Amino acid sequence: MGKIFVAGHRGLVGSAIVKKLIEKGHDRDNIITRSHGLLDLTNQDAVNYFFSSQNISEVYLAAAKVGGIVGNNTYPADFIYKNIMIQANVINAAHRNGVKKLLMLGSTCVYPKLAPQPIREEYLMTGHLESTNESYAIAKIAGIKMCEGYNRQYGTDYRSVLPCNLFGPGDNYDIENGHLAAGVIRRMHEAKEANDPTVTIWGTGTPRREFLYSEDMADGCIFVMNLDKAVYDSNVQPMQSYLNLSSGTDMEIGEFVKIVKEVVDYKGELVYDTNRPDGTMRKVTDNSKILALGWKPTTSIKTGLEKSYEWFLQNKA
Repeated sequence: MGKIFVAGHRGLVGSAIVKKLIEKGHDRDNIITRSHGLLDLTNQDAVNYFFSSQNISEVYLAAAKVGGIVGNNTYPADFIYKNIMIQANVINAAHRNGVKKLLMLGSTCVYPKLAPQPIREEYLMTGHLESTNESYAIAKIAGIKMCEGYNRQYGTDYRSVLPCNLFGPGDNYDIENGHLAAGVIRRMHEAKEANDPTVTIWGTGTPRREFLYSEDMADGCIFVMNLDKAVYDSNVQPMQSYLNLSSGTDMEIGEFVKIVKEVVDYKGELVYDTNRPDGTMRKVTDNSKILALGWKPTTSIKTGLEKSYEWFLQNKA
């Protein structure tokens, strides 16, 4: 039996997938991981050599350059170049070396800014993207379409999932460039430690988002990877290789931030910087397809944030 390659195992998504695979009974020795220092996934020759030297049967493509609004706005060239190169190299090398099953991690930011709510899978490429993360979204769309192209031309079974806003252990808790949840956790913790009377939240707090705990996401990824091909194909539309992976419910960012405040036990006040961009005002996905297949999230927002904060306290630099 071939091995499982988890690309991006040190990040929020990849680390959760490795943890969940082991919990589900996979031998750690059968799970292949490589740090960036050992394998640069943007280097085509290095990726091709790596795949040719391993007996890989499944790939979880979780490696990506990721970040929040500030990161996407500041480094658009890096976001489109690095993500396209990672995806192209891994997907093509997997095919060249006989890997039949691959799961690519996309993002719900691939959908149009003004897509009808809740967002169904078939709304992809039906309108303009949100400008603040356009480069990342275009790269992820390219990866989705690359999976579909290889399936059509070569008969591979390459699938994609589109998670909503994720949070959990292993996230990038950088205030400037991290995801919303991680950045807010760090800001509130540091304000608590310094006895600061206020914490500033970017934007108005009124946009609505849905959030998913990383270990629920990992469970969903493994579920989708292991779906029988006939079952999977019968539940996606022609020319689609992707499914929404989400909670299906949303809340105002301000409401989410108040839960973070409670978990961190920060006693100060929240101040909203309305000069900062809000991004899309509402983004909630339709997760009816994956629910019908038998998967659903099980971790509440508060429980997930408690686990996230615990990990942060143990690992903060």
